[in-house]
Amino acid sequence: MERVEDVTPVKPSVKKNKRFAKHMVHLFLLPALLFYVGFMIYPIFQALLNSFFSWKGLTRDEFIGLQNFIRLFTESPFKETFVRALGHNVVFFIGAMLTKLVVAFGLAMLVNSKIRGKELFKTLFFVPKLLSVIVVGFLFSLILNPSYGALNSFLRIIGLESIAKPWLGDPDTALYTIILVNSWYGFGFAVLIFLVGLQAISPEIYEAARIDGASGLTMTGKITIPLAMPSIMIMSILTFIGAFETFELIFAMQGSSGGPYYSTDVLGLYFYRLAFGSVGGGESIGLGSALAVILLLLISGATAISMFFFKRKEVEH
Repeated sequence: MERVEDVTPVKPSVKKNKRFAKHMVHLFLLPALLFYVGFMIYPIFQALLNSFFSWKGLTRDEFIGLQNFIRLFTESPFKETFVRALGHNVVFFIGAMLTKLVVAFGLAMLVNSKIRGKELFKTLFFVPKLLSVIVVGFLFSLILNPSYGALNSFLRIIGLESIAKPWLGDPDTALYTIILVNSWYGFGFAVLIFLVGLQAISPEIYEAARIDGASGLTMTGKITIPLAMPSIMIMSILTFIGAFETFELIFAMQGSSGGPYYSTDVLGLYFYRLAFGSVGGGESIGLGSALAVILLLLISGATAISMFFFKRKEVEH
């Protein structure tokens, strides 16, 4: 005789409990959603709303449309300060790309090779990222002090006193010095991102390329860089966002005015002075909110364009 399997019907209550448990899982996302809405979406919405009004101190006054935006671009001293700060952000981004990304990619390739002690190198590279930005700014302010700083003292000891200078006090060197400090601070994170991309490349691809006679720079340009493009894309976008959001390090090292003589002033500092200082007078909140909206549009737009460009490059390869 054939064996008849015993099929026990599922009770409706059991089905209902399973359905309820399935929906209950979504409740665990609620705290994160509330946090995101409260600290990200709501402030963005409020900044956009505030930028369309005039202000009397901390009190919202009349609806003025795009007048705050027009003042930032056409009225002195707002337009001059905006253009100067934006230019410094662009220089900051280019400097960070050249120093942090290029050097970090080279270090990642070195660590990804068969070098001994590479785990130690990964740890050492990442250690600066564990420090607070404010702490890094304070420490380098001491190191770069023109009178008793460690850098100038070392240069004097080895006979290079002519090179010693007030690195943060000279308008010609202050911004570039901060770019180098920022790059040192972010090297570790960039190296780890690049390492993930490099380790995802199959060794068989390199073996096939060696059989075909490829070596050295040819393999780097034709294989490593194209296949590591996702990690390069991520770090390029993060570097851009970081360059245009930079605030804490410059504030810790040069103050809210981006000294000396506004030579390190960036949009983040300018926003701080507008929104919480006396630059905009009684209408500072409206002007500061307008600048925040401009920053958001600038970063979002450039990020979207960059992602489109990198995605197309990735498809081509």
